[in-house]
Amino acid sequence: QVQLVESGGGLVQAGGSLRLSCTASEDTFTGRTMGWFRQAPGKEREFVSGISRDGGIINYADSVKARFTISRDNAKHTVFLQMNSLKPEDTAVYYCASGVRYEASRSSDYQYWGQGTQVTVSS
Repeated sequence: QVQLVESGGGLVQAGGSLRLSCTASEDTFTGRTMGWFRQAPGKEREFVSGISRDGGIINYADSVKARFTISRDNAKHTVFLQMNSLKPEDTAVYYCASGVRYEASRSSDYQYWGQGTQVTVSS
């Protein structure tokens, strides 16, 4: 059963931190690359970060490098996104996604998607 459930979103002041979690069903997580995307109002969905099935490849969008950290716990079928030094422009719905491609940074690389969690950063 395909299942991706995000949590951890909320309202935070600029400069603050949030930690997003995405727990997946085994067949949606095991052996797959996990990624985070976001979509702000009126904008297209954009890649934030991705981590390969073994953690060997990690990618970040330039806009979040040095501020966000992706990690995964394969035993718990969970991927995390630690977001520090948050900015108002980070405000968006954040989506977790699962894909088979070892290195994946495009929406088309991911087959399964969560419902999203809202992150709002106030100035």
